[in-house]
Amino acid sequence: MVQGCLAGDRQAQRQLYEQYKRQMFGYCLRYAGSREEAEDLLHEGFLKIFRDLHQYHGKGALGAWMRQVMVHTAIDHLRRQQRQIATSDLEAAPEPGAEDPLIRQFESHTQELIAILQRMPPGYRTILNLYVLEGYSHKEIAAQLNIQVSTSKTQLMRAREVLRKHVEKSLKT
Repeated sequence: MVQGCLAGDRQAQRQLYEQYKRQMFGYCLRYAGSREEAEDLLHEGFLKIFRDLHQYHGKGALGAWMRQVMVHTAIDHLRRQQRQIATSDLEAAPEPGAEDPLIRQFESHTQELIAILQRMPPGYRTILNLYVLEGYSHKEIAAQLNIQVSTSKTQLMRAREVLRKHVEKSLKT
């Protein structure tokens, strides 16, 4: 299939798209502010995948490589929108663990989690995705988004607070 895509075979491209579109759309939904924005990211991401497929050398899973393309597409989209992530002097935000208990509480409620993420400010949403779900460090996030490490930590802390409020609200009802 990959070889066919590299050769420009439309049928192979269609097969690749059909095989991975749902999975990649899920990643796009996490970063987008709406379903329409996620669809735009998906299409833009697949254009990049087809354009850059020659860079995939078969090391690791194709889906993992495609996910990275989608994440970078979402980050580029955020930059293009020129939305500023608020800066803060909060240098000593606690380093959360790789497993975020708030995310685990929502695992069985994927649609609800996506809706909450989409209502978050873009900075909160992006950093929460990159740190908690993608596993990037604050230093890596800061470098990718051209922000301070402290800003990344602050935005994550605030995003977690938004999630916490939604958890508390859902527990009351």
